[in-house]
Amino acid sequence: MPLVQSVTTVADALLAEFEIQAPVTRRFLVRLPEDKLTWKPHEKSLTAGQLALHLALVPASIVRLVADNPRQARGKFDFPQPAAHQEILETFEQSIATVRTALPGYDDSAMNETWRLVQGDRELVSAPRASILRDLMFSHWYQHRGQFSVYLRLLDIPVPASWGPSADEPPLFVQNARPA
Repeated sequence: MPLVQSVTTVADALLAEFEIQAPVTRRFLVRLPEDKLTWKPHEKSLTAGQLALHLALVPASIVRLVADNPRQARGKFDFPQPAAHQEILETFEQSIATVRTALPGYDDSAMNETWRLVQGDRELVSAPRASILRDLMFSHWYQHRGQFSVYLRLLDIPVPASWGPSADEPPLFVQNARPA
């Protein structure tokens, strides 16, 4: 089975990548123990629960963000502390559902439209909507997933493999290999 199915639109390509990466991210989120939600590696760091909840929220937040054009920037980012591990997993499932519903609604014209983030009358960001989704929904997500892997390592929790192996697991394609 190919890693990515055939795509015909920009939205199809982004959704294909999302469908591969969502289960990888889930593998990280499920490993956080309930009793470590408030742990943090440094005074300036988010708690493990805040970072995990942010990972769960990123895809839906970004796909909703680009719906309005132009979009007014928020004043401050909020990183809520989840009350329970289940809240993180439920939020992640809702986020997945939001992306699966919203992303296919963008045709190539909408993906190539210049999207703007403004603060009052000042333009902060201006780029094709597809580029914003690539940078904020994916690159941002991967960056925080890498950050979260460090949290897991510091907590002595086995780090899942993602693209390649971790020190604890072989790559997913090896784990999923079937006999020839």
